[in-house]
Amino acid sequence: MGCHRFRRGVEALGGNGAAMIRRLEILISGRVRERAVRCQRILHAALLCLGISLLTPAGAAQDLSREQMQGLDEQVQEIKSDVLSIAAELDNLEEQLLYPSNTQLAVFVSIAEGDEFRLDSVQVSIDGEVVAHHIYSFKELDALQNGGVQRIYTGNVPTGAHQLDVAIAGKSSGGHDFSTADSFSFSKDIEPKLVGITLAGPGSGSSIQLGDW
Repeated sequence: MGCHRFRRGVEALGGNGAAMIRRLEILISGRVRERAVRCQRILHAALLCLGISLLTPAGAAQDLSREQMQGLDEQVQEIKSDVLSIAAELDNLEEQLLYPSNTQLAVFVSIAEGDEFRLDSVQVSIDGEVVAHHIYSFKELDALQNGGVQRIYTGNVPTGAHQLDVAIAGKSSGGHDFSTADSFSFSKDIEPKLVGITLAGPGSGSSIQLGDW
């Protein structure tokens, strides 16, 4: 699955795809070597700390060991921070590779401010093909009702005119089941396209609204 996604991304980027893969390889190999050297130094320091603690009086060894361990802990925290930074860089490079700007489409979902209907599910189709279907947990619904935004889909579409269909199901604030669907037209140019779907319960006019972000 992952290989197919990367292949599609490389094909979409053309000549730039190979360059981005090379950047990814250089980033990974360089950071891995750097982390390996640092981990080796930490291991050596830990062994040295252990040896010193065995050869010195108990009180002095305890003080020295505490200082050494504090230094080791700081280095471990630095490595954790580096790992998180590398992961963020890799995620960014992967997104650029899989979803180049000239074809990238991202769809977001939010609930209208103050609306208390219970959203159960959302289905999104683009040009007649279902691209996303999500069933909401209590925590996800609570986040949306408190101003949260969900990115429900990221993918690639060619430039030009497209149709987006949205179908939702849930319960009204009074506890009654309801479902509705709507269709929208949008245009994709050479820049990334960000589309926002705002949802509301029955009785609030249009339950599904589409806008550019």
